[in-house]
This record gives sequence, structure tokens and C-alpha cells, in this order.
Amino acid sequence: MNELRPILAILVSAAAIPVILSLKGRPNLREGVTLTVAFAKFGIIASMVPGVLSGTEYEFVVGQFATGIELAFHVDPLGLLFGLLASLLWIVTSFYSIGYMRGLDEHAQTRYFASFAASLASAVGVAFASNLLTLFVCYELLTVSTYPLVTHDETDEARAAGRKYLAYTFGGGVAVLGGTVLVFVLAGTTAFTPGGLEGLATADPALARAAFALLAAGFGVKAALMPVHSWLPDAMVAPTPVSGLLHAVAVVKSGVFGIARVVLDVFGTETMAELGVGLPLAAIAAFTLLTASVIALRQDNLKRRLAYSTISQLSYIVLGLGLLHGQALTGGLLHIPAHAFMKLTLFFCAGAIHVETHTDDISDMAGIGRRMPLTMAAFAVAAAGMAGIPLVAGFVSKWYLVIGALSLDGGLVFATALLVSGVLNIAYFWPIVYQAYFESPEGHDEKPLLEGPLGGRSELRADGGDDADDSADEGDTPRPEHVDHLGKHREDHEHHGGPPVGGWDDRGWRGGESTWFMLGPILTAATLSLLLGTVPYTAVFLRIVDAIVGNLPGVMA
Repeated sequence: MNELRPILAILVSAAAIPVILSLKGRPNLREGVTLTVAFAKFGIIASMVPGVLSGTEYEFVVGQFATGIELAFHVDPLGLLFGLLASLLWIVTSFYSIGYMRGLDEHAQTRYFASFAASLASAVGVAFASNLLTLFVCYELLTVSTYPLVTHDETDEARAAGRKYLAYTFGGGVAVLGGTVLVFVLAGTTAFTPGGLEGLATADPALARAAFALLAAGFGVKAALMPVHSWLPDAMVAPTPVSGLLHAVAVVKSGVFGIARVVLDVFGTETMAELGVGLPLAAIAAFTLLTASVIALRQDNLKRRLAYSTISQLSYIVLGLGLLHGQALTGGLLHIPAHAFMKLTLFFCAGAIHVETHTDDISDMAGIGRRMPLTMAAFAVAAAGMAGIPLVAGFVSKWYLVIGALSLDGGLVFATALLVSGVLNIAYFWPIVYQAYFESPEGHDEKPLLEGPLGGRSELRADGGDDADDSADEGDTPRPEHVDHLGKHREDHEHHGGPPVGGWDDRGWRGGESTWFMLGPILTAATLSLLLGTVPYTAVFLRIVDAIVGNLPGVMA
């Protein structure tokens, strides 16, 4: 069906950018515009859900790049999955951003909200792109629009992280463009087709494999597959709502979404099986999810631990795509919203802890459940889901993944990797929850994984250096305990995180721990995790995933 809603869903937030910039001196009105546009964007996309689930696809053609390649946007079940998720979580993140940015009295808030609007316009463009070239353009625009968010703090650390982010993601973009050109040469089109392009099935296998390798590697950068993952932990220098955007909504999800498009709508599962490229993709994903989980154990900074957790969890999605089995595909695609809800909850909790207590290191959080009981309860729910505990979203997606893996010859190794990763998730999340509620700062049981030489807190550091490396510059460089998670040098050296003198205050369970601009989104994201874990069909995302997988020819159920 040719209509305006696909392009309106993109333009509504793009048109808001100059309006937001013009309201620099009127923050209440500026943020009111942000929220209004966020709700409008979600409403436009949500209005297409019934039609898409009944088999309708909405399309809008802007024009032509060149002969045979259109600049066009269409809404099919896969695009709807990503677009609906991004627009829903923009609403939640916008409320949270108001509380976070005002709570820290951050600078350049107008630029921040304008960049957020640009990022969501680009992300929905990625979701609704109807061919590889349109996807590439929106993919690169997403990189440009998120760069000001990564470098928001404007410190040397932030600029270095921004340069690394651009180098990695633009490098990945070049690979995507190369793969797109090769696909066009081999198939004569770059349009997305459920089951794959017919021309690739009959093309030279070596060239087809080369095209797949370029596309998978290019999208794999933003999906943070190893070894092109290191930009992601470094990007934690950004404000916490940006970390949520990077990890849960737009950037990394655009990477796994691009891989999903390549697997399902460019090559197709049958052609991938004939070319033998599914197994290597699954193997890289399995290696990444295990290795990143082990590295997460070493991180004492909460945001960096969550960053490596993201690297691991994204690989669940890629693993499901690489297995080419119906249930594994269902699990992988369902993990896109499941991970988004859970990881956004975790990052929101980390941000609230920082704003309210200036605490960023896990080793300083013993007893913090007294000070922030609701926040840590939401953290516990999301952490349980990340480990695959029933009744939370992560269990449903991982159940499908494990069952799909066990249904394949040789799939036992992948099922084992998934189960081991779940155990590792418990290993790096449970100590945080346990010490928050069941320990006190005075009776804190220091964890060997953190305190020993392999923990990354004393003799060894996460970057591979040691404390002696900085001895020559000690007079010029602020000590780590006087630098917050944004890289800022704090002058109030007397309070650099952890419990104040006398221990944590007891704020009770009525919301006195933080503002409701932050606490409300935290509880909302945690509730969404529970809804997807208990009533996945009612929460609509599993119905969308079933529509995606059900439209694929030749997929084993």
C-alpha cells in the first residue's frame, strides 16, 4: 500500500530538530516538544501494527538514486519490529533524560535533545528502508547524529571516544557499501525480498560469499561482534541516557537489524545454507557472547560491566540468525526487544545511582539498596532476565534459542554456549544485587573476582596496563577516584562515590530515592521486561516475530 505513514514516521522527529534548537532558552517548552514528537512518532508507527500483522505492507517512494535503485521506505514485519521498539523507548528515554540532565545540571541540553531527535529519525529510517542502499544512507546518518551524543561532555576522553566511534562505524559503513555494490552487480537489485534475492542463489559462490562477508562485517561493527567491539565500552563516557540509546535502542540494534536484513531478505536462509556462511556467523557470535561475559566479570565500573554484557547479549541475536532454524530465528529476533527493555532498565538504574549518590563502581555499592530500594529492585528484575530466569523477557527469547540450537545437527555446542553464558550472567550480576540488599559498607565482603590481580582493580587494569604506567603523570592527571563516569574532574574530593559518612540513608519504598522523571522510566522499562516475559503475545512483539519467520520460505519450524 503506497501511503505517507512510513515517511511521516521519519520526518516527524527530523522536523522537530530546528524547533528544539530554537527553544534553547525555554527548556520546559523544548522538552515539551520532545515528548510531543516522541508520542506522535510512536502513534504513527503503532497505527500500522494491525495492517502489517494482517499482511499489509506500507510503502513510500521518495525518488531514485540511480537506474533500478529507489530511495524508498516500506513497513514490513521486520521493519515494524525495530521501528516500534525504537519509537516506544524514545518516549521512555525522553522522560528519563529530563530528570538526568537536570539532575546533573548538564551543559548543552538543547543540542542533546536535538541530537536525540536526529538519532531516532535515522533509526526509523534504518528500520523502514526498502533496499540496501537506502539502509546504508540511514545507517551512516545514524552515525553522524549520535556522534554529538557520544562526545557530549567535550573532555579529551569524550573526544577520543568519539573519534574511535567514528573510525569504527564509518569503516563498517564502507564495508556495507562495498557489499551493497557487489550484491547489485550479482543480483541486479538491492531490494529486500523475504527468502532472499534470486540472483544471489545462482551467482558465483565465491563472489556471493564475499558480498555476505562485507555486509556481515560492516553491520557487525555496530553489532559489536568481536574483534570490532572495543568502541562500545569506550563510548560509556557519554551520559547514561545516551548509553541506553547506544545499547538498547538505536545504534547497536541497527547493527543486528542490518545483519537480520542480510540473512532474511538479501541472501535468505536457503542460499546461506548452500553457501555455508551461516555456521561461521554463528561461531563468531558464540565466541563473542562467551568472551564478553568473561571480560564483564573483571569490570568494577558498573557502566563498563553493562557494556560488555551488551556485547555478549547482542551476539545471542546474531547466533539465532546464523543457525537458520525457525525457533532459533524466533529467539534471536525476539531478543531484540527483550534485550532492549532489560538493558535500558539496567542503564537507567546506573544513571540514577550516579545522579543521586555519585557512585559508579560496584565495589562502592554495598548496602545501597537502603538508599535506592526501587531502583535496585528494578535492576534485580532486569538482571534476572539477562540471565534467562523465567517470567522476565530474556527467558522467552533464550528458550527459543536453546530449543532451536538443539534441533540442529551439531547444535549442542551452541546450546551449551548459551547455557554457560547464562551462568556467567548470574556471576556478574548477582554480586551487585546481593551486596546492595544483604551487605553493609562496614561488613562488605570484598569479591575475589574484583579485588584479586585478575579482577582489574589493582595490579591489572581493564585496558591491559598497570598502575605503574601512570606514575610519571600522577601530578598532572586527576586520580581515578576524583573522576566521574563522564571523565570530569571533581573538585569536591570529599565525596567521590560510595556511602557517605554514617552509611546510606534509608529512603523507603515510596520513591523518595530519586525524582519520578528518572524513577518512572526505570519502573516502566522493568515492567515491559516482565510483560514480554509473561504475556509475550499480548505484548505484540512475539506476534510480529512470528509474522517475520512465518513469511520465510524453506525455514525449518
